[in-house]
Amino acid sequence: MTTAETYAEFGSREARGVSPTYERLSQAVARDDDLLTLLDGLPPAKRQPNLLFGVVRWLGGPVNDPAAFRDFVLTHWPAVEAELRTRATQTNEAGRCAVLLPLLAALPQPLALLEVGASAGLCLYPDRYGYRYGDHQVGSGEPVLDCAATGLVPPARVPQVVWRAGLDLNPLDVTDSDDVSWLDALIWPEHAHRRARLRAAATIAAANPPLLVRGDLVDDLPALAARAPADATLVVFHTSVLYQVPAPRREAFVRLVRELPGHWVANEGPEVLRYDALPAPPNDALHNVLALDGKPLAWARGHGQAMTWFG
Repeated sequence: MTTAETYAEFGSREARGVSPTYERLSQAVARDDDLLTLLDGLPPAKRQPNLLFGVVRWLGGPVNDPAAFRDFVLTHWPAVEAELRTRATQTNEAGRCAVLLPLLAALPQPLALLEVGASAGLCLYPDRYGYRYGDHQVGSGEPVLDCAATGLVPPARVPQVVWRAGLDLNPLDVTDSDDVSWLDALIWPEHAHRRARLRAAATIAAANPPLLVRGDLVDDLPALAARAPADATLVVFHTSVLYQVPAPRREAFVRLVRELPGHWVANEGPEVLRYDALPAPPNDALHNVLALDGKPLAWARGHGQAMTWFG
């Protein structure tokens, strides 16, 4: 897709009904030749809406008014460009644990969790959070993660996690105020509940920090996986990460992770990891495909707010 098409689709499929601010902003950027020309001077992975909007917010720029946003980006382009080139969308949404929980709870316990693209590691604590699937509550932790689940028999309990580790090209530190401010800037403007969730999850992680390793998802994964305790079930998982990885490296990662002991949980867009004969998604919004060991099982929204299990 062209940059204009990327922004138009982000507004109509991902932000619509979720963030009116970003829906307006995306459509405005999609029609703005000056902004598109600047964005097209960046590597493809650095042109994405979430990254641009997060950088502008982190720099103190306006996002509520498309005209003011445009003026800020054009006026401060050197600073915006520098941040776009050095930062990445590392949205660390603990709410994603709500769609991972049914799989994690069903695997042989205890678990050794290894997240690829872990950011600050907030999704490595599925055993510490509480969950609400409609009227069904699981666990007693805070924050409580709400998920509208269709076709799902909710798990009876949270998993038992005895080891947690993350791999990331640029791991973030929840005890570092600058890193936390970047995570906050990536949260969409209207989502006060996600900001509160970030603070609560960061408190949990800071009290018992995970093992976070700076490294590549292919070159450095085997060594980190080998550090997991042998008497636990290794689970390598990732959510909305592989779209940032070039296709050849993505394919190399898939070959590698299939050879590792334990299990592989993937939660990625259907255009990123392709599966045969997927059922139609529940609506026109963007969905990930939740899969276990290469078998697709459910549609899941990007922030963990909803999931629909296949027949």
